[in-house]
Amino acid sequence: MDPAQFFAASRVLIVAGKGGVGKSTVSAAMARSAARAGLSTLIVELEGKSGIGSLFGRPPFGYEEVVLHPGGGPEASADVRARMLTPDDALVEYLEDHGLSRVTRRLMSGGALDVVATAAPGIRDILVLGKVKQLERGGAADLIVLDAPAAGHAISFLRSASGLLDTARAGPIHTQAADVLELLSDPDRCQVVLVTLPEETPVNELVDTAYSLEDEVGVSLGPVVVNGLYPALPGLDTEPSATDLPPSVPTAELEAMVAAAAFRRERTRLQTEQLDRLASALPLPSSRSPSSSPPTSAPPTSRP
Repeated sequence: MDPAQFFAASRVLIVAGKGGVGKSTVSAAMARSAARAGLSTLIVELEGKSGIGSLFGRPPFGYEEVVLHPGGGPEASADVRARMLTPDDALVEYLEDHGLSRVTRRLMSGGALDVVATAAPGIRDILVLGKVKQLERGGAADLIVLDAPAAGHAISFLRSASGLLDTARAGPIHTQAADVLELLSDPDRCQVVLVTLPEETPVNELVDTAYSLEDEVGVSLGPVVVNGLYPALPGLDTEPSATDLPPSVPTAELEAMVAAAAFRRERTRLQTEQLDRLASALPLPSSRSPSSSPPTSAPPTSRP
């Protein structure tokens, strides 16, 4: 897959997956790769998340845009920028843009958003997605990478637009929801990239999420990213005693090597099993990302 061609295919990439599968790491890697391909990139992090900055060696950031990695240099790359979006800040900006700056502070201090959110479920999500839509339309960057909520919330998060269309038949909320739904359903503007680990539970959740997003939201799904893969190692089936190890190697170390090789073989077997199951259950291309560190515990046992 040509990175430049993939990243230029849509202006918004929404990265989603089960919590703990490495969504933020994948979001950061995609943004950096797109920037190296010459595309100015903006990472959008949601309220309550603060891991992207540390991946670039930067402190946590807020609503104001910051540069995580400047462009230029021998790579001739573009900037990677970032900002956090919260419903409160998005509402304040929306009201100010519509000439209501005088009442904005009073509304926010009085908990207006909580009242509205109770009356119209999904309004918090639509405020954030509406801001993403505004950034995309305004050409804030060649590519916007949205680090979405965990898989369960991702469905309701992305489904908020269609839900509010049924709730609000007219007015600014209806218009906002319609604009967001138009963005989500246009593959030239938006794609969802799902992330998983090569393990049973994350694969199950990813498959369910993929079909739910297609059926209930109508988004275009990009390649699945399988994170945390352990590469095959040659010689795992060779008995250490049959190698050219010095005779001074203690028996305990030989036994540890045998146990480590058995553990890695089992991990590789389970990994291959889940990759095959994912390919069978979900007809999407996949991108595979290596693990950055060895496992710290025994591999999970696959359930029947």
